[in-house]
Amino acid sequence: MKRGKKYVEAAKLVDRAALYDTAEAIELVQKTSTTKFDATVEAHIRLGVDSRHADQQVRGAVVLPHGTGKTVRVLVFAKGEKAEEALAAGADFVGAEDLIPKIQNENWFGFDVAVATPDMMGVVGRLGRVLGPKGLMPNPKAGTVTMDVTKAINDIKAGKIEYRLDKTNIIHVPVGKVSFGSEKLSENFQTLMSAIIKAKPAAAKGQYLKSVVLTTTMGPGVKVNAAKISE
Repeated sequence: MKRGKKYVEAAKLVDRAALYDTAEAIELVQKTSTTKFDATVEAHIRLGVDSRHADQQVRGAVVLPHGTGKTVRVLVFAKGEKAEEALAAGADFVGAEDLIPKIQNENWFGFDVAVATPDMMGVVGRLGRVLGPKGLMPNPKAGTVTMDVTKAINDIKAGKIEYRLDKTNIIHVPVGKVSFGSEKLSENFQTLMSAIIKAKPAAAKGQYLKSVVLTTTMGPGVKVNAAKISE
C-alpha cells in the first residue's frame, strides 16, 4: 500500500520495534497526526482471550472523563412516558414500531447509539439482523437496555463508549481528539484500560493484554508497553 509523503515522514518518528510508556506513546501519537482536521486518537487492544467462547467475551461500556470530542446522536426506542422522558433528556430520535420500516426498508442509520426500554426489546429484536452487524443493537451489558433512559442518554452524551471484541480478539475504541492534549488523552486512556482490565473473564488464561497500539486517523501506530498498563 503506497503511503503519502506526510505519513512516511511521521512514521520515521516512531520506532516500530519499541514499546513506549503511555505518556511517550500519547506524545508521539499527537506529533505524528498528519491530517488537517482534528484527528481522532484510537486505541487498538489485542486480548489473550478467544471470543468464540461465551465465557471469554469482553464487552462493556465506560464513560471517558473528557468524552470523545464527537457529537453523538442517540436514538431511543420507547413509548408513552418513557418516550417523553427521552425527549426531555436530549435524545435525538425517539420512536417505537414506527422506526422498524424506516431502518429496515429505508436503510436509515442517522444515529450513533441506540437505547431501548426493556419492554421494547421484542420490537427491537426484529431489527437484530441489521443493527447487530453495525454494533448498534441495544445491550444490557452496555447499559443501553434500561428503564432509566435519562441516565443512559446523559452518559452517552457525556462520552460513554462501548467496547467489545471483534472476531480477531481486538477491541477498537476512540479515546479522544488530538486537540485534547496529553493530559486529557492520558486520563481517557487510563480510564478505558482500567475498565478493560476489570472486565477480564475468569476463563482467560495466560497474558491478558497481548498488545496495545495507539494511532490517529490516517497516522502511524505507536505500540504501548502493555506490561506496564496491567501492573
